[in-house]
Amino acid sequence: MLVDEMPIASFEAPPAAPAGAARPRSEPQRFNVRVALSAGHHADSGALVRRMYAWRGYAFEAGERSAADKVTLYAETGGELAGTMSLWLDKADALPADEHFRDRLDLLRRQGRRLCEPSRLAIDAGMSKRVFAALIHISYLYAHELHGYSDYVIEVNPRHVAFYQRMLGFDIFGGERTCSRVGAPAVLLRLPLDEMGAQIRKWGGSGAQQAGERSFYSHFFAAGEEPAISARLAALCRGGEWA
Repeated sequence: MLVDEMPIASFEAPPAAPAGAARPRSEPQRFNVRVALSAGHHADSGALVRRMYAWRGYAFEAGERSAADKVTLYAETGGELAGTMSLWLDKADALPADEHFRDRLDLLRRQGRRLCEPSRLAIDAGMSKRVFAALIHISYLYAHELHGYSDYVIEVNPRHVAFYQRMLGFDIFGGERTCSRVGAPAVLLRLPLDEMGAQIRKWGGSGAQQAGERSFYSHFFAAGEEPAISARLAALCRGGEWA
């Protein structure tokens, strides 16, 4: 049961239809997003990533660098893991993407950009889109609002590029190369976090898509919820070793 750490944020979302069901159940599910502080929760998050990577035919590299460079978030519902992601902070010019795209990342560093990299994102099958949106939104608050990082960079499979461009506003920043960590091709994407913030302020909390628009940011928290979420994150930063 994944319930021992303080929730950073909670929300309700309609559950997806179980396999073979004609329509989803009517009662909403309550989700809590937390920071993984214990070794057990890091292991649970890693197990979900491994399972989802295997389902897509990707390899999974278990080794990780110092936890001082990384924070791991997870979402749970009813004590069961629903999704997870890690966020690497560029504290020593050594993000995971540097293994294959250092030349591109160094261009940004020379411009004074402060980089961070979402990675190991995994959402359990059938979960609400809000799980993905909540993890990304909270990682944005941690990186940009609390610590002043300026850009997301992320390695994605070429077939996922269109989603990140259309729904979140990422741009291609490095052409296709082989990612040895997962044994698959990867493209480097970039998103300035001030642009993400502008989209959150425009769409966050609106829920259903607006007429003529397709923005995944409608599934993010409303901008008015950010101060309380940031305050809970800051409290954990002050009390933990991952500030």
